[in-house]
Amino acid sequence: MPDKMDINTVRTLAKQYRNWGKWGADDERGTLNYITPEKIVAAARLVRQGKVFSLAIPFDSTGPQSGFGGRTNPLHYMLQDGGDVASGAQDFIPGLRYCDDAVTMPLQCATQWDALSHIYFDGTMYNDRGPEWVNSNGARANSIDKLKDKIVSRGVLLDIPRLRGTDWLEPGEAIFPADLDAAAQQEHVAVGRGDIVLIRTGQMAHVAANGSWGRYAGGPAPGLSLTVAEWLATNEIAGYATDTWGTEVIPNETPDVFQPLHCVAIVNMGMLVGEIFTLEELAADCASDGVYEFLFVAPPLPITGAVGSPVNPQAIK
Repeated sequence: MPDKMDINTVRTLAKQYRNWGKWGADDERGTLNYITPEKIVAAARLVRQGKVFSLAIPFDSTGPQSGFGGRTNPLHYMLQDGGDVASGAQDFIPGLRYCDDAVTMPLQCATQWDALSHIYFDGTMYNDRGPEWVNSNGARANSIDKLKDKIVSRGVLLDIPRLRGTDWLEPGEAIFPADLDAAAQQEHVAVGRGDIVLIRTGQMAHVAANGSWGRYAGGPAPGLSLTVAEWLATNEIAGYATDTWGTEVIPNETPDVFQPLHCVAIVNMGMLVGEIFTLEELAADCASDGVYEFLFVAPPLPITGAVGSPVNPQAIK
């Protein structure tokens, strides 16, 4: 890799690790094709203690969004509540009374998966599809609902702050392939084909210590270096997620490309990418018992034509 990276670096990596056509011209699942029935059966055998960890942050108005990119926090409101019951507004119904509610939210505002239709680079998204495939009605290809039955596999946690002997990485601190390999070695775990890799930066712990989300949404952040592209490709993982807003180190290493690893991984590899996962409780348990692998289950909501989905990921040990 060159010392200074730019758009040409991104284009070179994109071409080098491109999976267009690997699973057929009509494929819309990308690297999730690495998850086989045999992989799922083996992952299920990792459940030995019955411990379940939710990796989702609360979906409420106190979330991390600041309006960056038009994203706001969820708005939850009641359609029918106790006041309707007490006032007699539901007396036309024999016997039964009820409460109903609704939520309005950008699909990428909290713990979420990116669909393969979420990102374009040089005019195309995964499997060489152009912008005409997504219009005001949603995505006609690479939409999140195509993944509704695929995100079950072996999960692996790579805890980078623990590797470096700190509580969290600082904003702008990059994670390199050697860090991922060193974390796996320290944890006595191997990363392999079809795994979902969860990468802890500790930014959630940093937020908690500060008592505020601050510039979490879109601001400076620890995260993956663009040089991790080769690691993602050669390990043939099914996907990865982090505890940050965008998974990549911000400021980005390429001044002329925003989120360059997204351009390589999502657009060209067809890789599943998750953001805003909370990994603190899971990381503490993994450090306690020395077990860094688990059954990972995180199906998206099958929202037709959506380019992302909120999710409540489960790590089961």
